[in-house]
Amino acid sequence: MSLSHNTLSLPYISCLYRLKVLVLVSAGPAPYSLGIGSITKFATLTSAVNGVSHRGRVLTLDSMNPNVKRVEYAVRGPIVQRAVQIEKELKEGAKKPFTEVIKANIGDAHAMGQKPITFFRQVLALCSYPALLEDSKFPEDAKQRARRILEACGGHSIGAYSASQGIECIRQDVARYIEKRDGGIPSNPDNIYLSTGASDAIVTILKLLVCGEGRDRTGVMISIPQYPLYSAALADLGAVQINYYLDEDNCWSLNITELRRALSAAREHCNPRVLCIINPGNPTGQVQSRQCIEDVIRFAKEEHLFLMADEVYQDNVYAEGCQFHSFKKVLFEMGPEYSNTVEMASFHSTSKCYMGECGFRGGYMEVINLDPEVKAQLIKLVSVRLCPPVPGQALLDLVVNPPQPDEPSYFYLLFSLQERTAVLSALAEKARLTEQIFNTVPGITCNPVQGAMYTFPRITLPQKAIDKAKELGLVPDMFYCMRLLDEEGICLVPGSGFGQREGTYHFRMTILPPTEKLKVVLQKIREFQLRFTQEFS
Repeated sequence: MSLSHNTLSLPYISCLYRLKVLVLVSAGPAPYSLGIGSITKFATLTSAVNGVSHRGRVLTLDSMNPNVKRVEYAVRGPIVQRAVQIEKELKEGAKKPFTEVIKANIGDAHAMGQKPITFFRQVLALCSYPALLEDSKFPEDAKQRARRILEACGGHSIGAYSASQGIECIRQDVARYIEKRDGGIPSNPDNIYLSTGASDAIVTILKLLVCGEGRDRTGVMISIPQYPLYSAALADLGAVQINYYLDEDNCWSLNITELRRALSAAREHCNPRVLCIINPGNPTGQVQSRQCIEDVIRFAKEEHLFLMADEVYQDNVYAEGCQFHSFKKVLFEMGPEYSNTVEMASFHSTSKCYMGECGFRGGYMEVINLDPEVKAQLIKLVSVRLCPPVPGQALLDLVVNPPQPDEPSYFYLLFSLQERTAVLSALAEKARLTEQIFNTVPGITCNPVQGAMYTFPRITLPQKAIDKAKELGLVPDMFYCMRLLDEEGICLVPGSGFGQREGTYHFRMTILPPTEKLKVVLQKIREFQLRFTQEFS
């Protein structure tokens, strides 16, 4: 195509620039090629075409929301992007010291090979394709569950919107589940809000809580190490992050003295209003004792703090002597002085525990002692998003209301329980295996994995490695994890992405891989640690 300068419009030039192509431009009889640099200069010089003024982009890195630029999410950060790139290189035939990338960076159970619970998938299949209700291969109790869920949906289809708070009969089932879990303490379905996983509910509550400017800005206390959802959400909302440190020397326990230190320091520059607790812990895998939970509740009451209890790993408890205690149960057992006054939201999800159904994005939160006028605002806020995914709501219903012994197909109850027991038993064994092997590696120290799905070992790095990392502009544990990925094909998340005490280095690794693959991962990390230490000693 031959074009003169007079017919080249700025939109056309812009399109060519974005596509990174060369344009043949004719200037008389002899055409010449106009490269990208020339196009850019030409576009800059040509500020108007046919009398129409052309400005720069409305949205640029300088003009975008500055809070978004401050958001970081290490779990899916640069090291994961590098892992994806390496996977592509392997598929294209690149030669590496390994044949696959093992992504041990995230708690994605099914991606790691865990099989879905049969009964759950049977009911979901029936809900998705109701014609299967006529199929004799499906047990009658699965059909009954599917019919009940479909009858609660508009048009008897999970493709219809639900109420913004969630399908009513599912919220009722969640309330009954909580009552049973907590030994009969009442739960009101009106206080239950179904959500797109627990993450969505956590961000929603934070939106209600965050306000103020300058020294009056809302401060939110989060544990260090923390799950990066919290730091990312606080950055996005413009809140003040208040760090309190877990005690690594005492199995990542929570110390009230440390909470008081953090709160006192924060009051110099913000208005602390919220205390977030993750129990069982992510990334640290600790399980808080009942005494610790009581101390936290007293602290929240004394300091007039809204309590957020992230309990998505409540079924993932492995260590002997450890037990999950819900914050709500302990709150009410402490008596009306606390149960009538402490404002709290607790969160659960279908993504973890024995289900591992991350992709369905099912979850709920229960609010306690929330001001009725604020609840009206909460309803408005969740209504903006229309409703949580209805398939995720259906899955949640099955999790909180599993098959019962008096239902027609009791065999499937046994089968489901056997699957659940097998999953949790395997995780408990892998938790012990991970701790044992890591603690035999020089330079790695690993606390017991009491619960959840992760280990957060401490690594001792030689000074030369720290210096090399700084030379490359990397945080030392990011340098370590990048080298591990490039040399062994193991994708972990550096501890700096979760927060850690100054001068300490860690990484987070999930214990979800199948046992034999987990042994391979642990052996590769062992070999790398020894080689890395020798190289930089």
